[in-house]
Amino acid sequence: MKSFRLLSLIVIAGVVAAGLAPAGAQAPPATPTLVTIRASHQAGGVDRIVYEFEGGLPSSYRVRYVDRLIADGSGRRVRIAGRAVLKVRFADAVAHDAQGETVLERKTFALPNIMTTVRAGDFEGVTTYGIGLAKRTDFQVFTLSDPARVVIDVRAAFRTVDRRVYFFDLGNFVDNVRPFFTPVVRQVRATSPATGAMDRLFAGPVRSERADGLRLLRSRATGFADLVVSHRVAKVRLTGRCSSGGSTVSVAGEIMRTLRQFPTVDWVKIFDRAGHTESPTGDTDSIPACLEP
Repeated sequence: MKSFRLLSLIVIAGVVAAGLAPAGAQAPPATPTLVTIRASHQAGGVDRIVYEFEGGLPSSYRVRYVDRLIADGSGRRVRIAGRAVLKVRFADAVAHDAQGETVLERKTFALPNIMTTVRAGDFEGVTTYGIGLAKRTDFQVFTLSDPARVVIDVRAAFRTVDRRVYFFDLGNFVDNVRPFFTPVVRQVRATSPATGAMDRLFAGPVRSERADGLRLLRSRATGFADLVVSHRVAKVRLTGRCSSGGSTVSVAGEIMRTLRQFPTVDWVKIFDRAGHTESPTGDTDSIPACLEP
């Protein structure tokens, strides 16, 4: 009898070690996994962003406005474009696959209000994203099933105008075929079109534009501040770091072309984060020393 019991224990231990549950046992539920993010403009002046999950909905979610997007764990500020930021927190959810690869770190949209979503955390079952907006407006959150989705509708019932945003054309640069900067069209708020165009620049190209070889050449800048247009001169300060990396092309090329489309701008002066530029006065373009080749 003792031998039989010992043999039974050995068999059960072997089954567990092989990762197999005894008959009748329930496998632990799978953690919902973020599989895709998409966004579109809806009738009635609403931009909709959808976070789709595999394995069911997160056990909880929270959406709120924040002054800045902070990375979970590290506490570092996360780069995100826009005049307002919605923070989306999913509990009991992950944003990586079985191999640990991130599903989606950041994505850009060419919509009136929603311009980008950026991952700020994916750790211990908590996943966080930020949504960069052109304007802080009311929003509504709800869920859908089959497939499992968390949906956020953001009001976008404000007047927009089409303006050009210039991105670095990687293919042209590699082939040494000018122009090295190619424009795309974005809808920007009619009340602040220059700021809107700059926000769209730092949001980056959408997926189809990236497929065509367009890139945001940041030159290590994280964004911009203090944009002022006066006496036909546009002045703007870069935030974050600043370096051309020894290249003859930099974020300055994108900024100057984007701002010079406006009829009130003849010259563009770009300052580093400390407020320095090579020619701060006079009717001439100017860049900081850090953007020199």
